Amino acid sequence: MKFRSTTLSLLALSIPATSAFAPNSAAVVAATSRPAFTTKALFSAVASYSTTEVGEVATESFRLQFKENDDTVISPWHDIPLVGDKGGYNMVVEIPKMTKAKMEVATKEEANPIAQDIKKGKLRDYHGPIFWNYGCLPQTWEDPTVEHPELKCFGDNDPIDVVEIGSAALPMGSVKEVKPLGVLAMIDDGELDWKVLAIATDDPLAAEYNDVDDVPEAVKAGIREWFRWYKTPDDKPINSFGFDEKFLDVAETKKVIEETHEAWKKLRSGETDAGKLWTGK
Repeated sequence: MKFRSTTLSLLALSIPATSAFAPNSAAVVAATSRPAFTTKALFSAVASYSTTEVGEVATESFRLQFKENDDTVISPWHDIPLVGDKGGYNMVVEIPKMTKAKMEVATKEEANPIAQDIKKGKLRDYHGPIFWNYGCLPQTWEDPTVEHPELKCFGDNDPIDVVEIGSAALPMGSVKEVKPLGVLAMIDDGELDWKVLAIATDDPLAAEYNDVDDVPEAVKAGIREWFRWYKTPDDKPINSFGFDEKFLDVAETKKVIEETHEAWKKLRSGETDAGKLWTGK
């Protein structure tokens, strides 16, 4: 546990208190280990989808299902399009900013609901809140059978992750159109785990941020250090990063997204073996 204070202090130093992307002190104090839920179906930013809770929050049985307006259960991974109505990318929000429960799209379950990750028989929580909205891009996949030519590691078998740096806390299960700004090549336990840096297209600051160099260095450093250290309280090694630990620019980011989208197409069509993943086929 000795790394916990180090992690939080690094983040405190790297995120300016006046930044629209940073939580204020009251928000940090108020942060809980669970996302906020509602008792009614939560309609996402994409009007044709809604979410419904099944089971009790903070239990192994909890699931957040996605449905179309005709009440048909759909997969947030396979059925929600990658590209949004305004030309950005749709982000499926798994973990709202300032929460700790490690929620994720269950890639091996039917219809891929959002569930809380389980490690060694226990529900998984971060040891401190994540300071940004976290989720994934639908219709993408980091292929574990393909080696990156420069980084010499394989994909992590998941949809590509997104770190959304806007000012609002986005509800879990919401589908938000985002603008990509950069991407960080995290290497976690020998696997390539891309982190797309993005901002919601309707955020007040979205017009000012169009590429990775527009994002304050302190914000990028805060994200990198959070992901470097966050597993160390569980006696895991620190994570490393490719490309000299730098965020790649938006042009390279779009190439990475397109590569993972093409990999998903092969997975979905059956050209690539799905293994235990649920693809609806």
